[in-house]
Amino acid sequence: MLASEIIKKIRRIEIRTRRIVDQITGGAYKSVFKGQGMEFDEVREYQEGDDVRSIDWNVSARMGHPFIKKFVEEREMTVFLLVDVSASGFFGSNGKSKLETIAELSALLAFSAIRNQDQVGLLLFSDQDELFIPPKKGKSHVLRLIRELLAHKSQNKGTDIGRALKQLNRVQKKKAVVFLISDMIDKKDFSKELKISSKRHDLIGIHVSDQREQKISKSGIINFEDSESGTITFANTISSKFRSVYQNISTKRSDINDKLFKDSGVDLIKITNGEDYIKPLMSFFKKREKKKSK
Repeated sequence: MLASEIIKKIRRIEIRTRRIVDQITGGAYKSVFKGQGMEFDEVREYQEGDDVRSIDWNVSARMGHPFIKKFVEEREMTVFLLVDVSASGFFGSNGKSKLETIAELSALLAFSAIRNQDQVGLLLFSDQDELFIPPKKGKSHVLRLIRELLAHKSQNKGTDIGRALKQLNRVQKKKAVVFLISDMIDKKDFSKELKISSKRHDLIGIHVSDQREQKISKSGIINFEDSESGTITFANTISSKFRSVYQNISTKRSDINDKLFKDSGVDLIKITNGEDYIKPLMSFFKKREKKKSK
């Protein structure tokens, strides 16, 4: 993709996501993600009714009477985008690839973060680490993230989510809100890494699949190519038996994936490539908002 084409595409994404960002940052984003931790502010003299567990014994000993530690809600948050750029993302029906949808979702979340003065980091992965950009604030930083995502040419075709999660935990020591954005097509078991990461961070999965991966239409004899392994298989899609088997495999794979995230205590947002993704995103924020208010 030429530099001029990338600039135009970034501009289109920014315009397209602006309205959605306004909806998300109108209250849902703040109520769901703000106040995830407390940071030390100052010490003050102990007053009747204060929690004795907050007493700063060192200061109290020096001053000769009790002082307590005062904490305030953390104002700044780190949002981390863990984005799958493996070869399977190039697939897409209706003229749009999964990677294009992933880029839009990443931009939407990044713009939402900077609107709330949060910093955003990016880790692109395949079955290796592709690109790491440390978290920063500001619109120019977000535009750089989108540019890198659109222009990036993966060096590897496969997918290794477990490896990516390990790398995330190495580079991001402080707790962050992490969006794992992927088509989740990974032949390796990453359940262990998912559970570990969910304890360290507020981890949210975004599963981007395509309509044709969920259900196949009658298209005659066609060839299926595994974009990551290169294996080619021919199949007769006219056959109702084949379409039924295809549907069952797709459903089973989706159910296994859903259970994996549920068992790991990780929320999962399901997006279908080519369809409106605003509704599932807003539904997620509303559910999170209700959970937090209880």
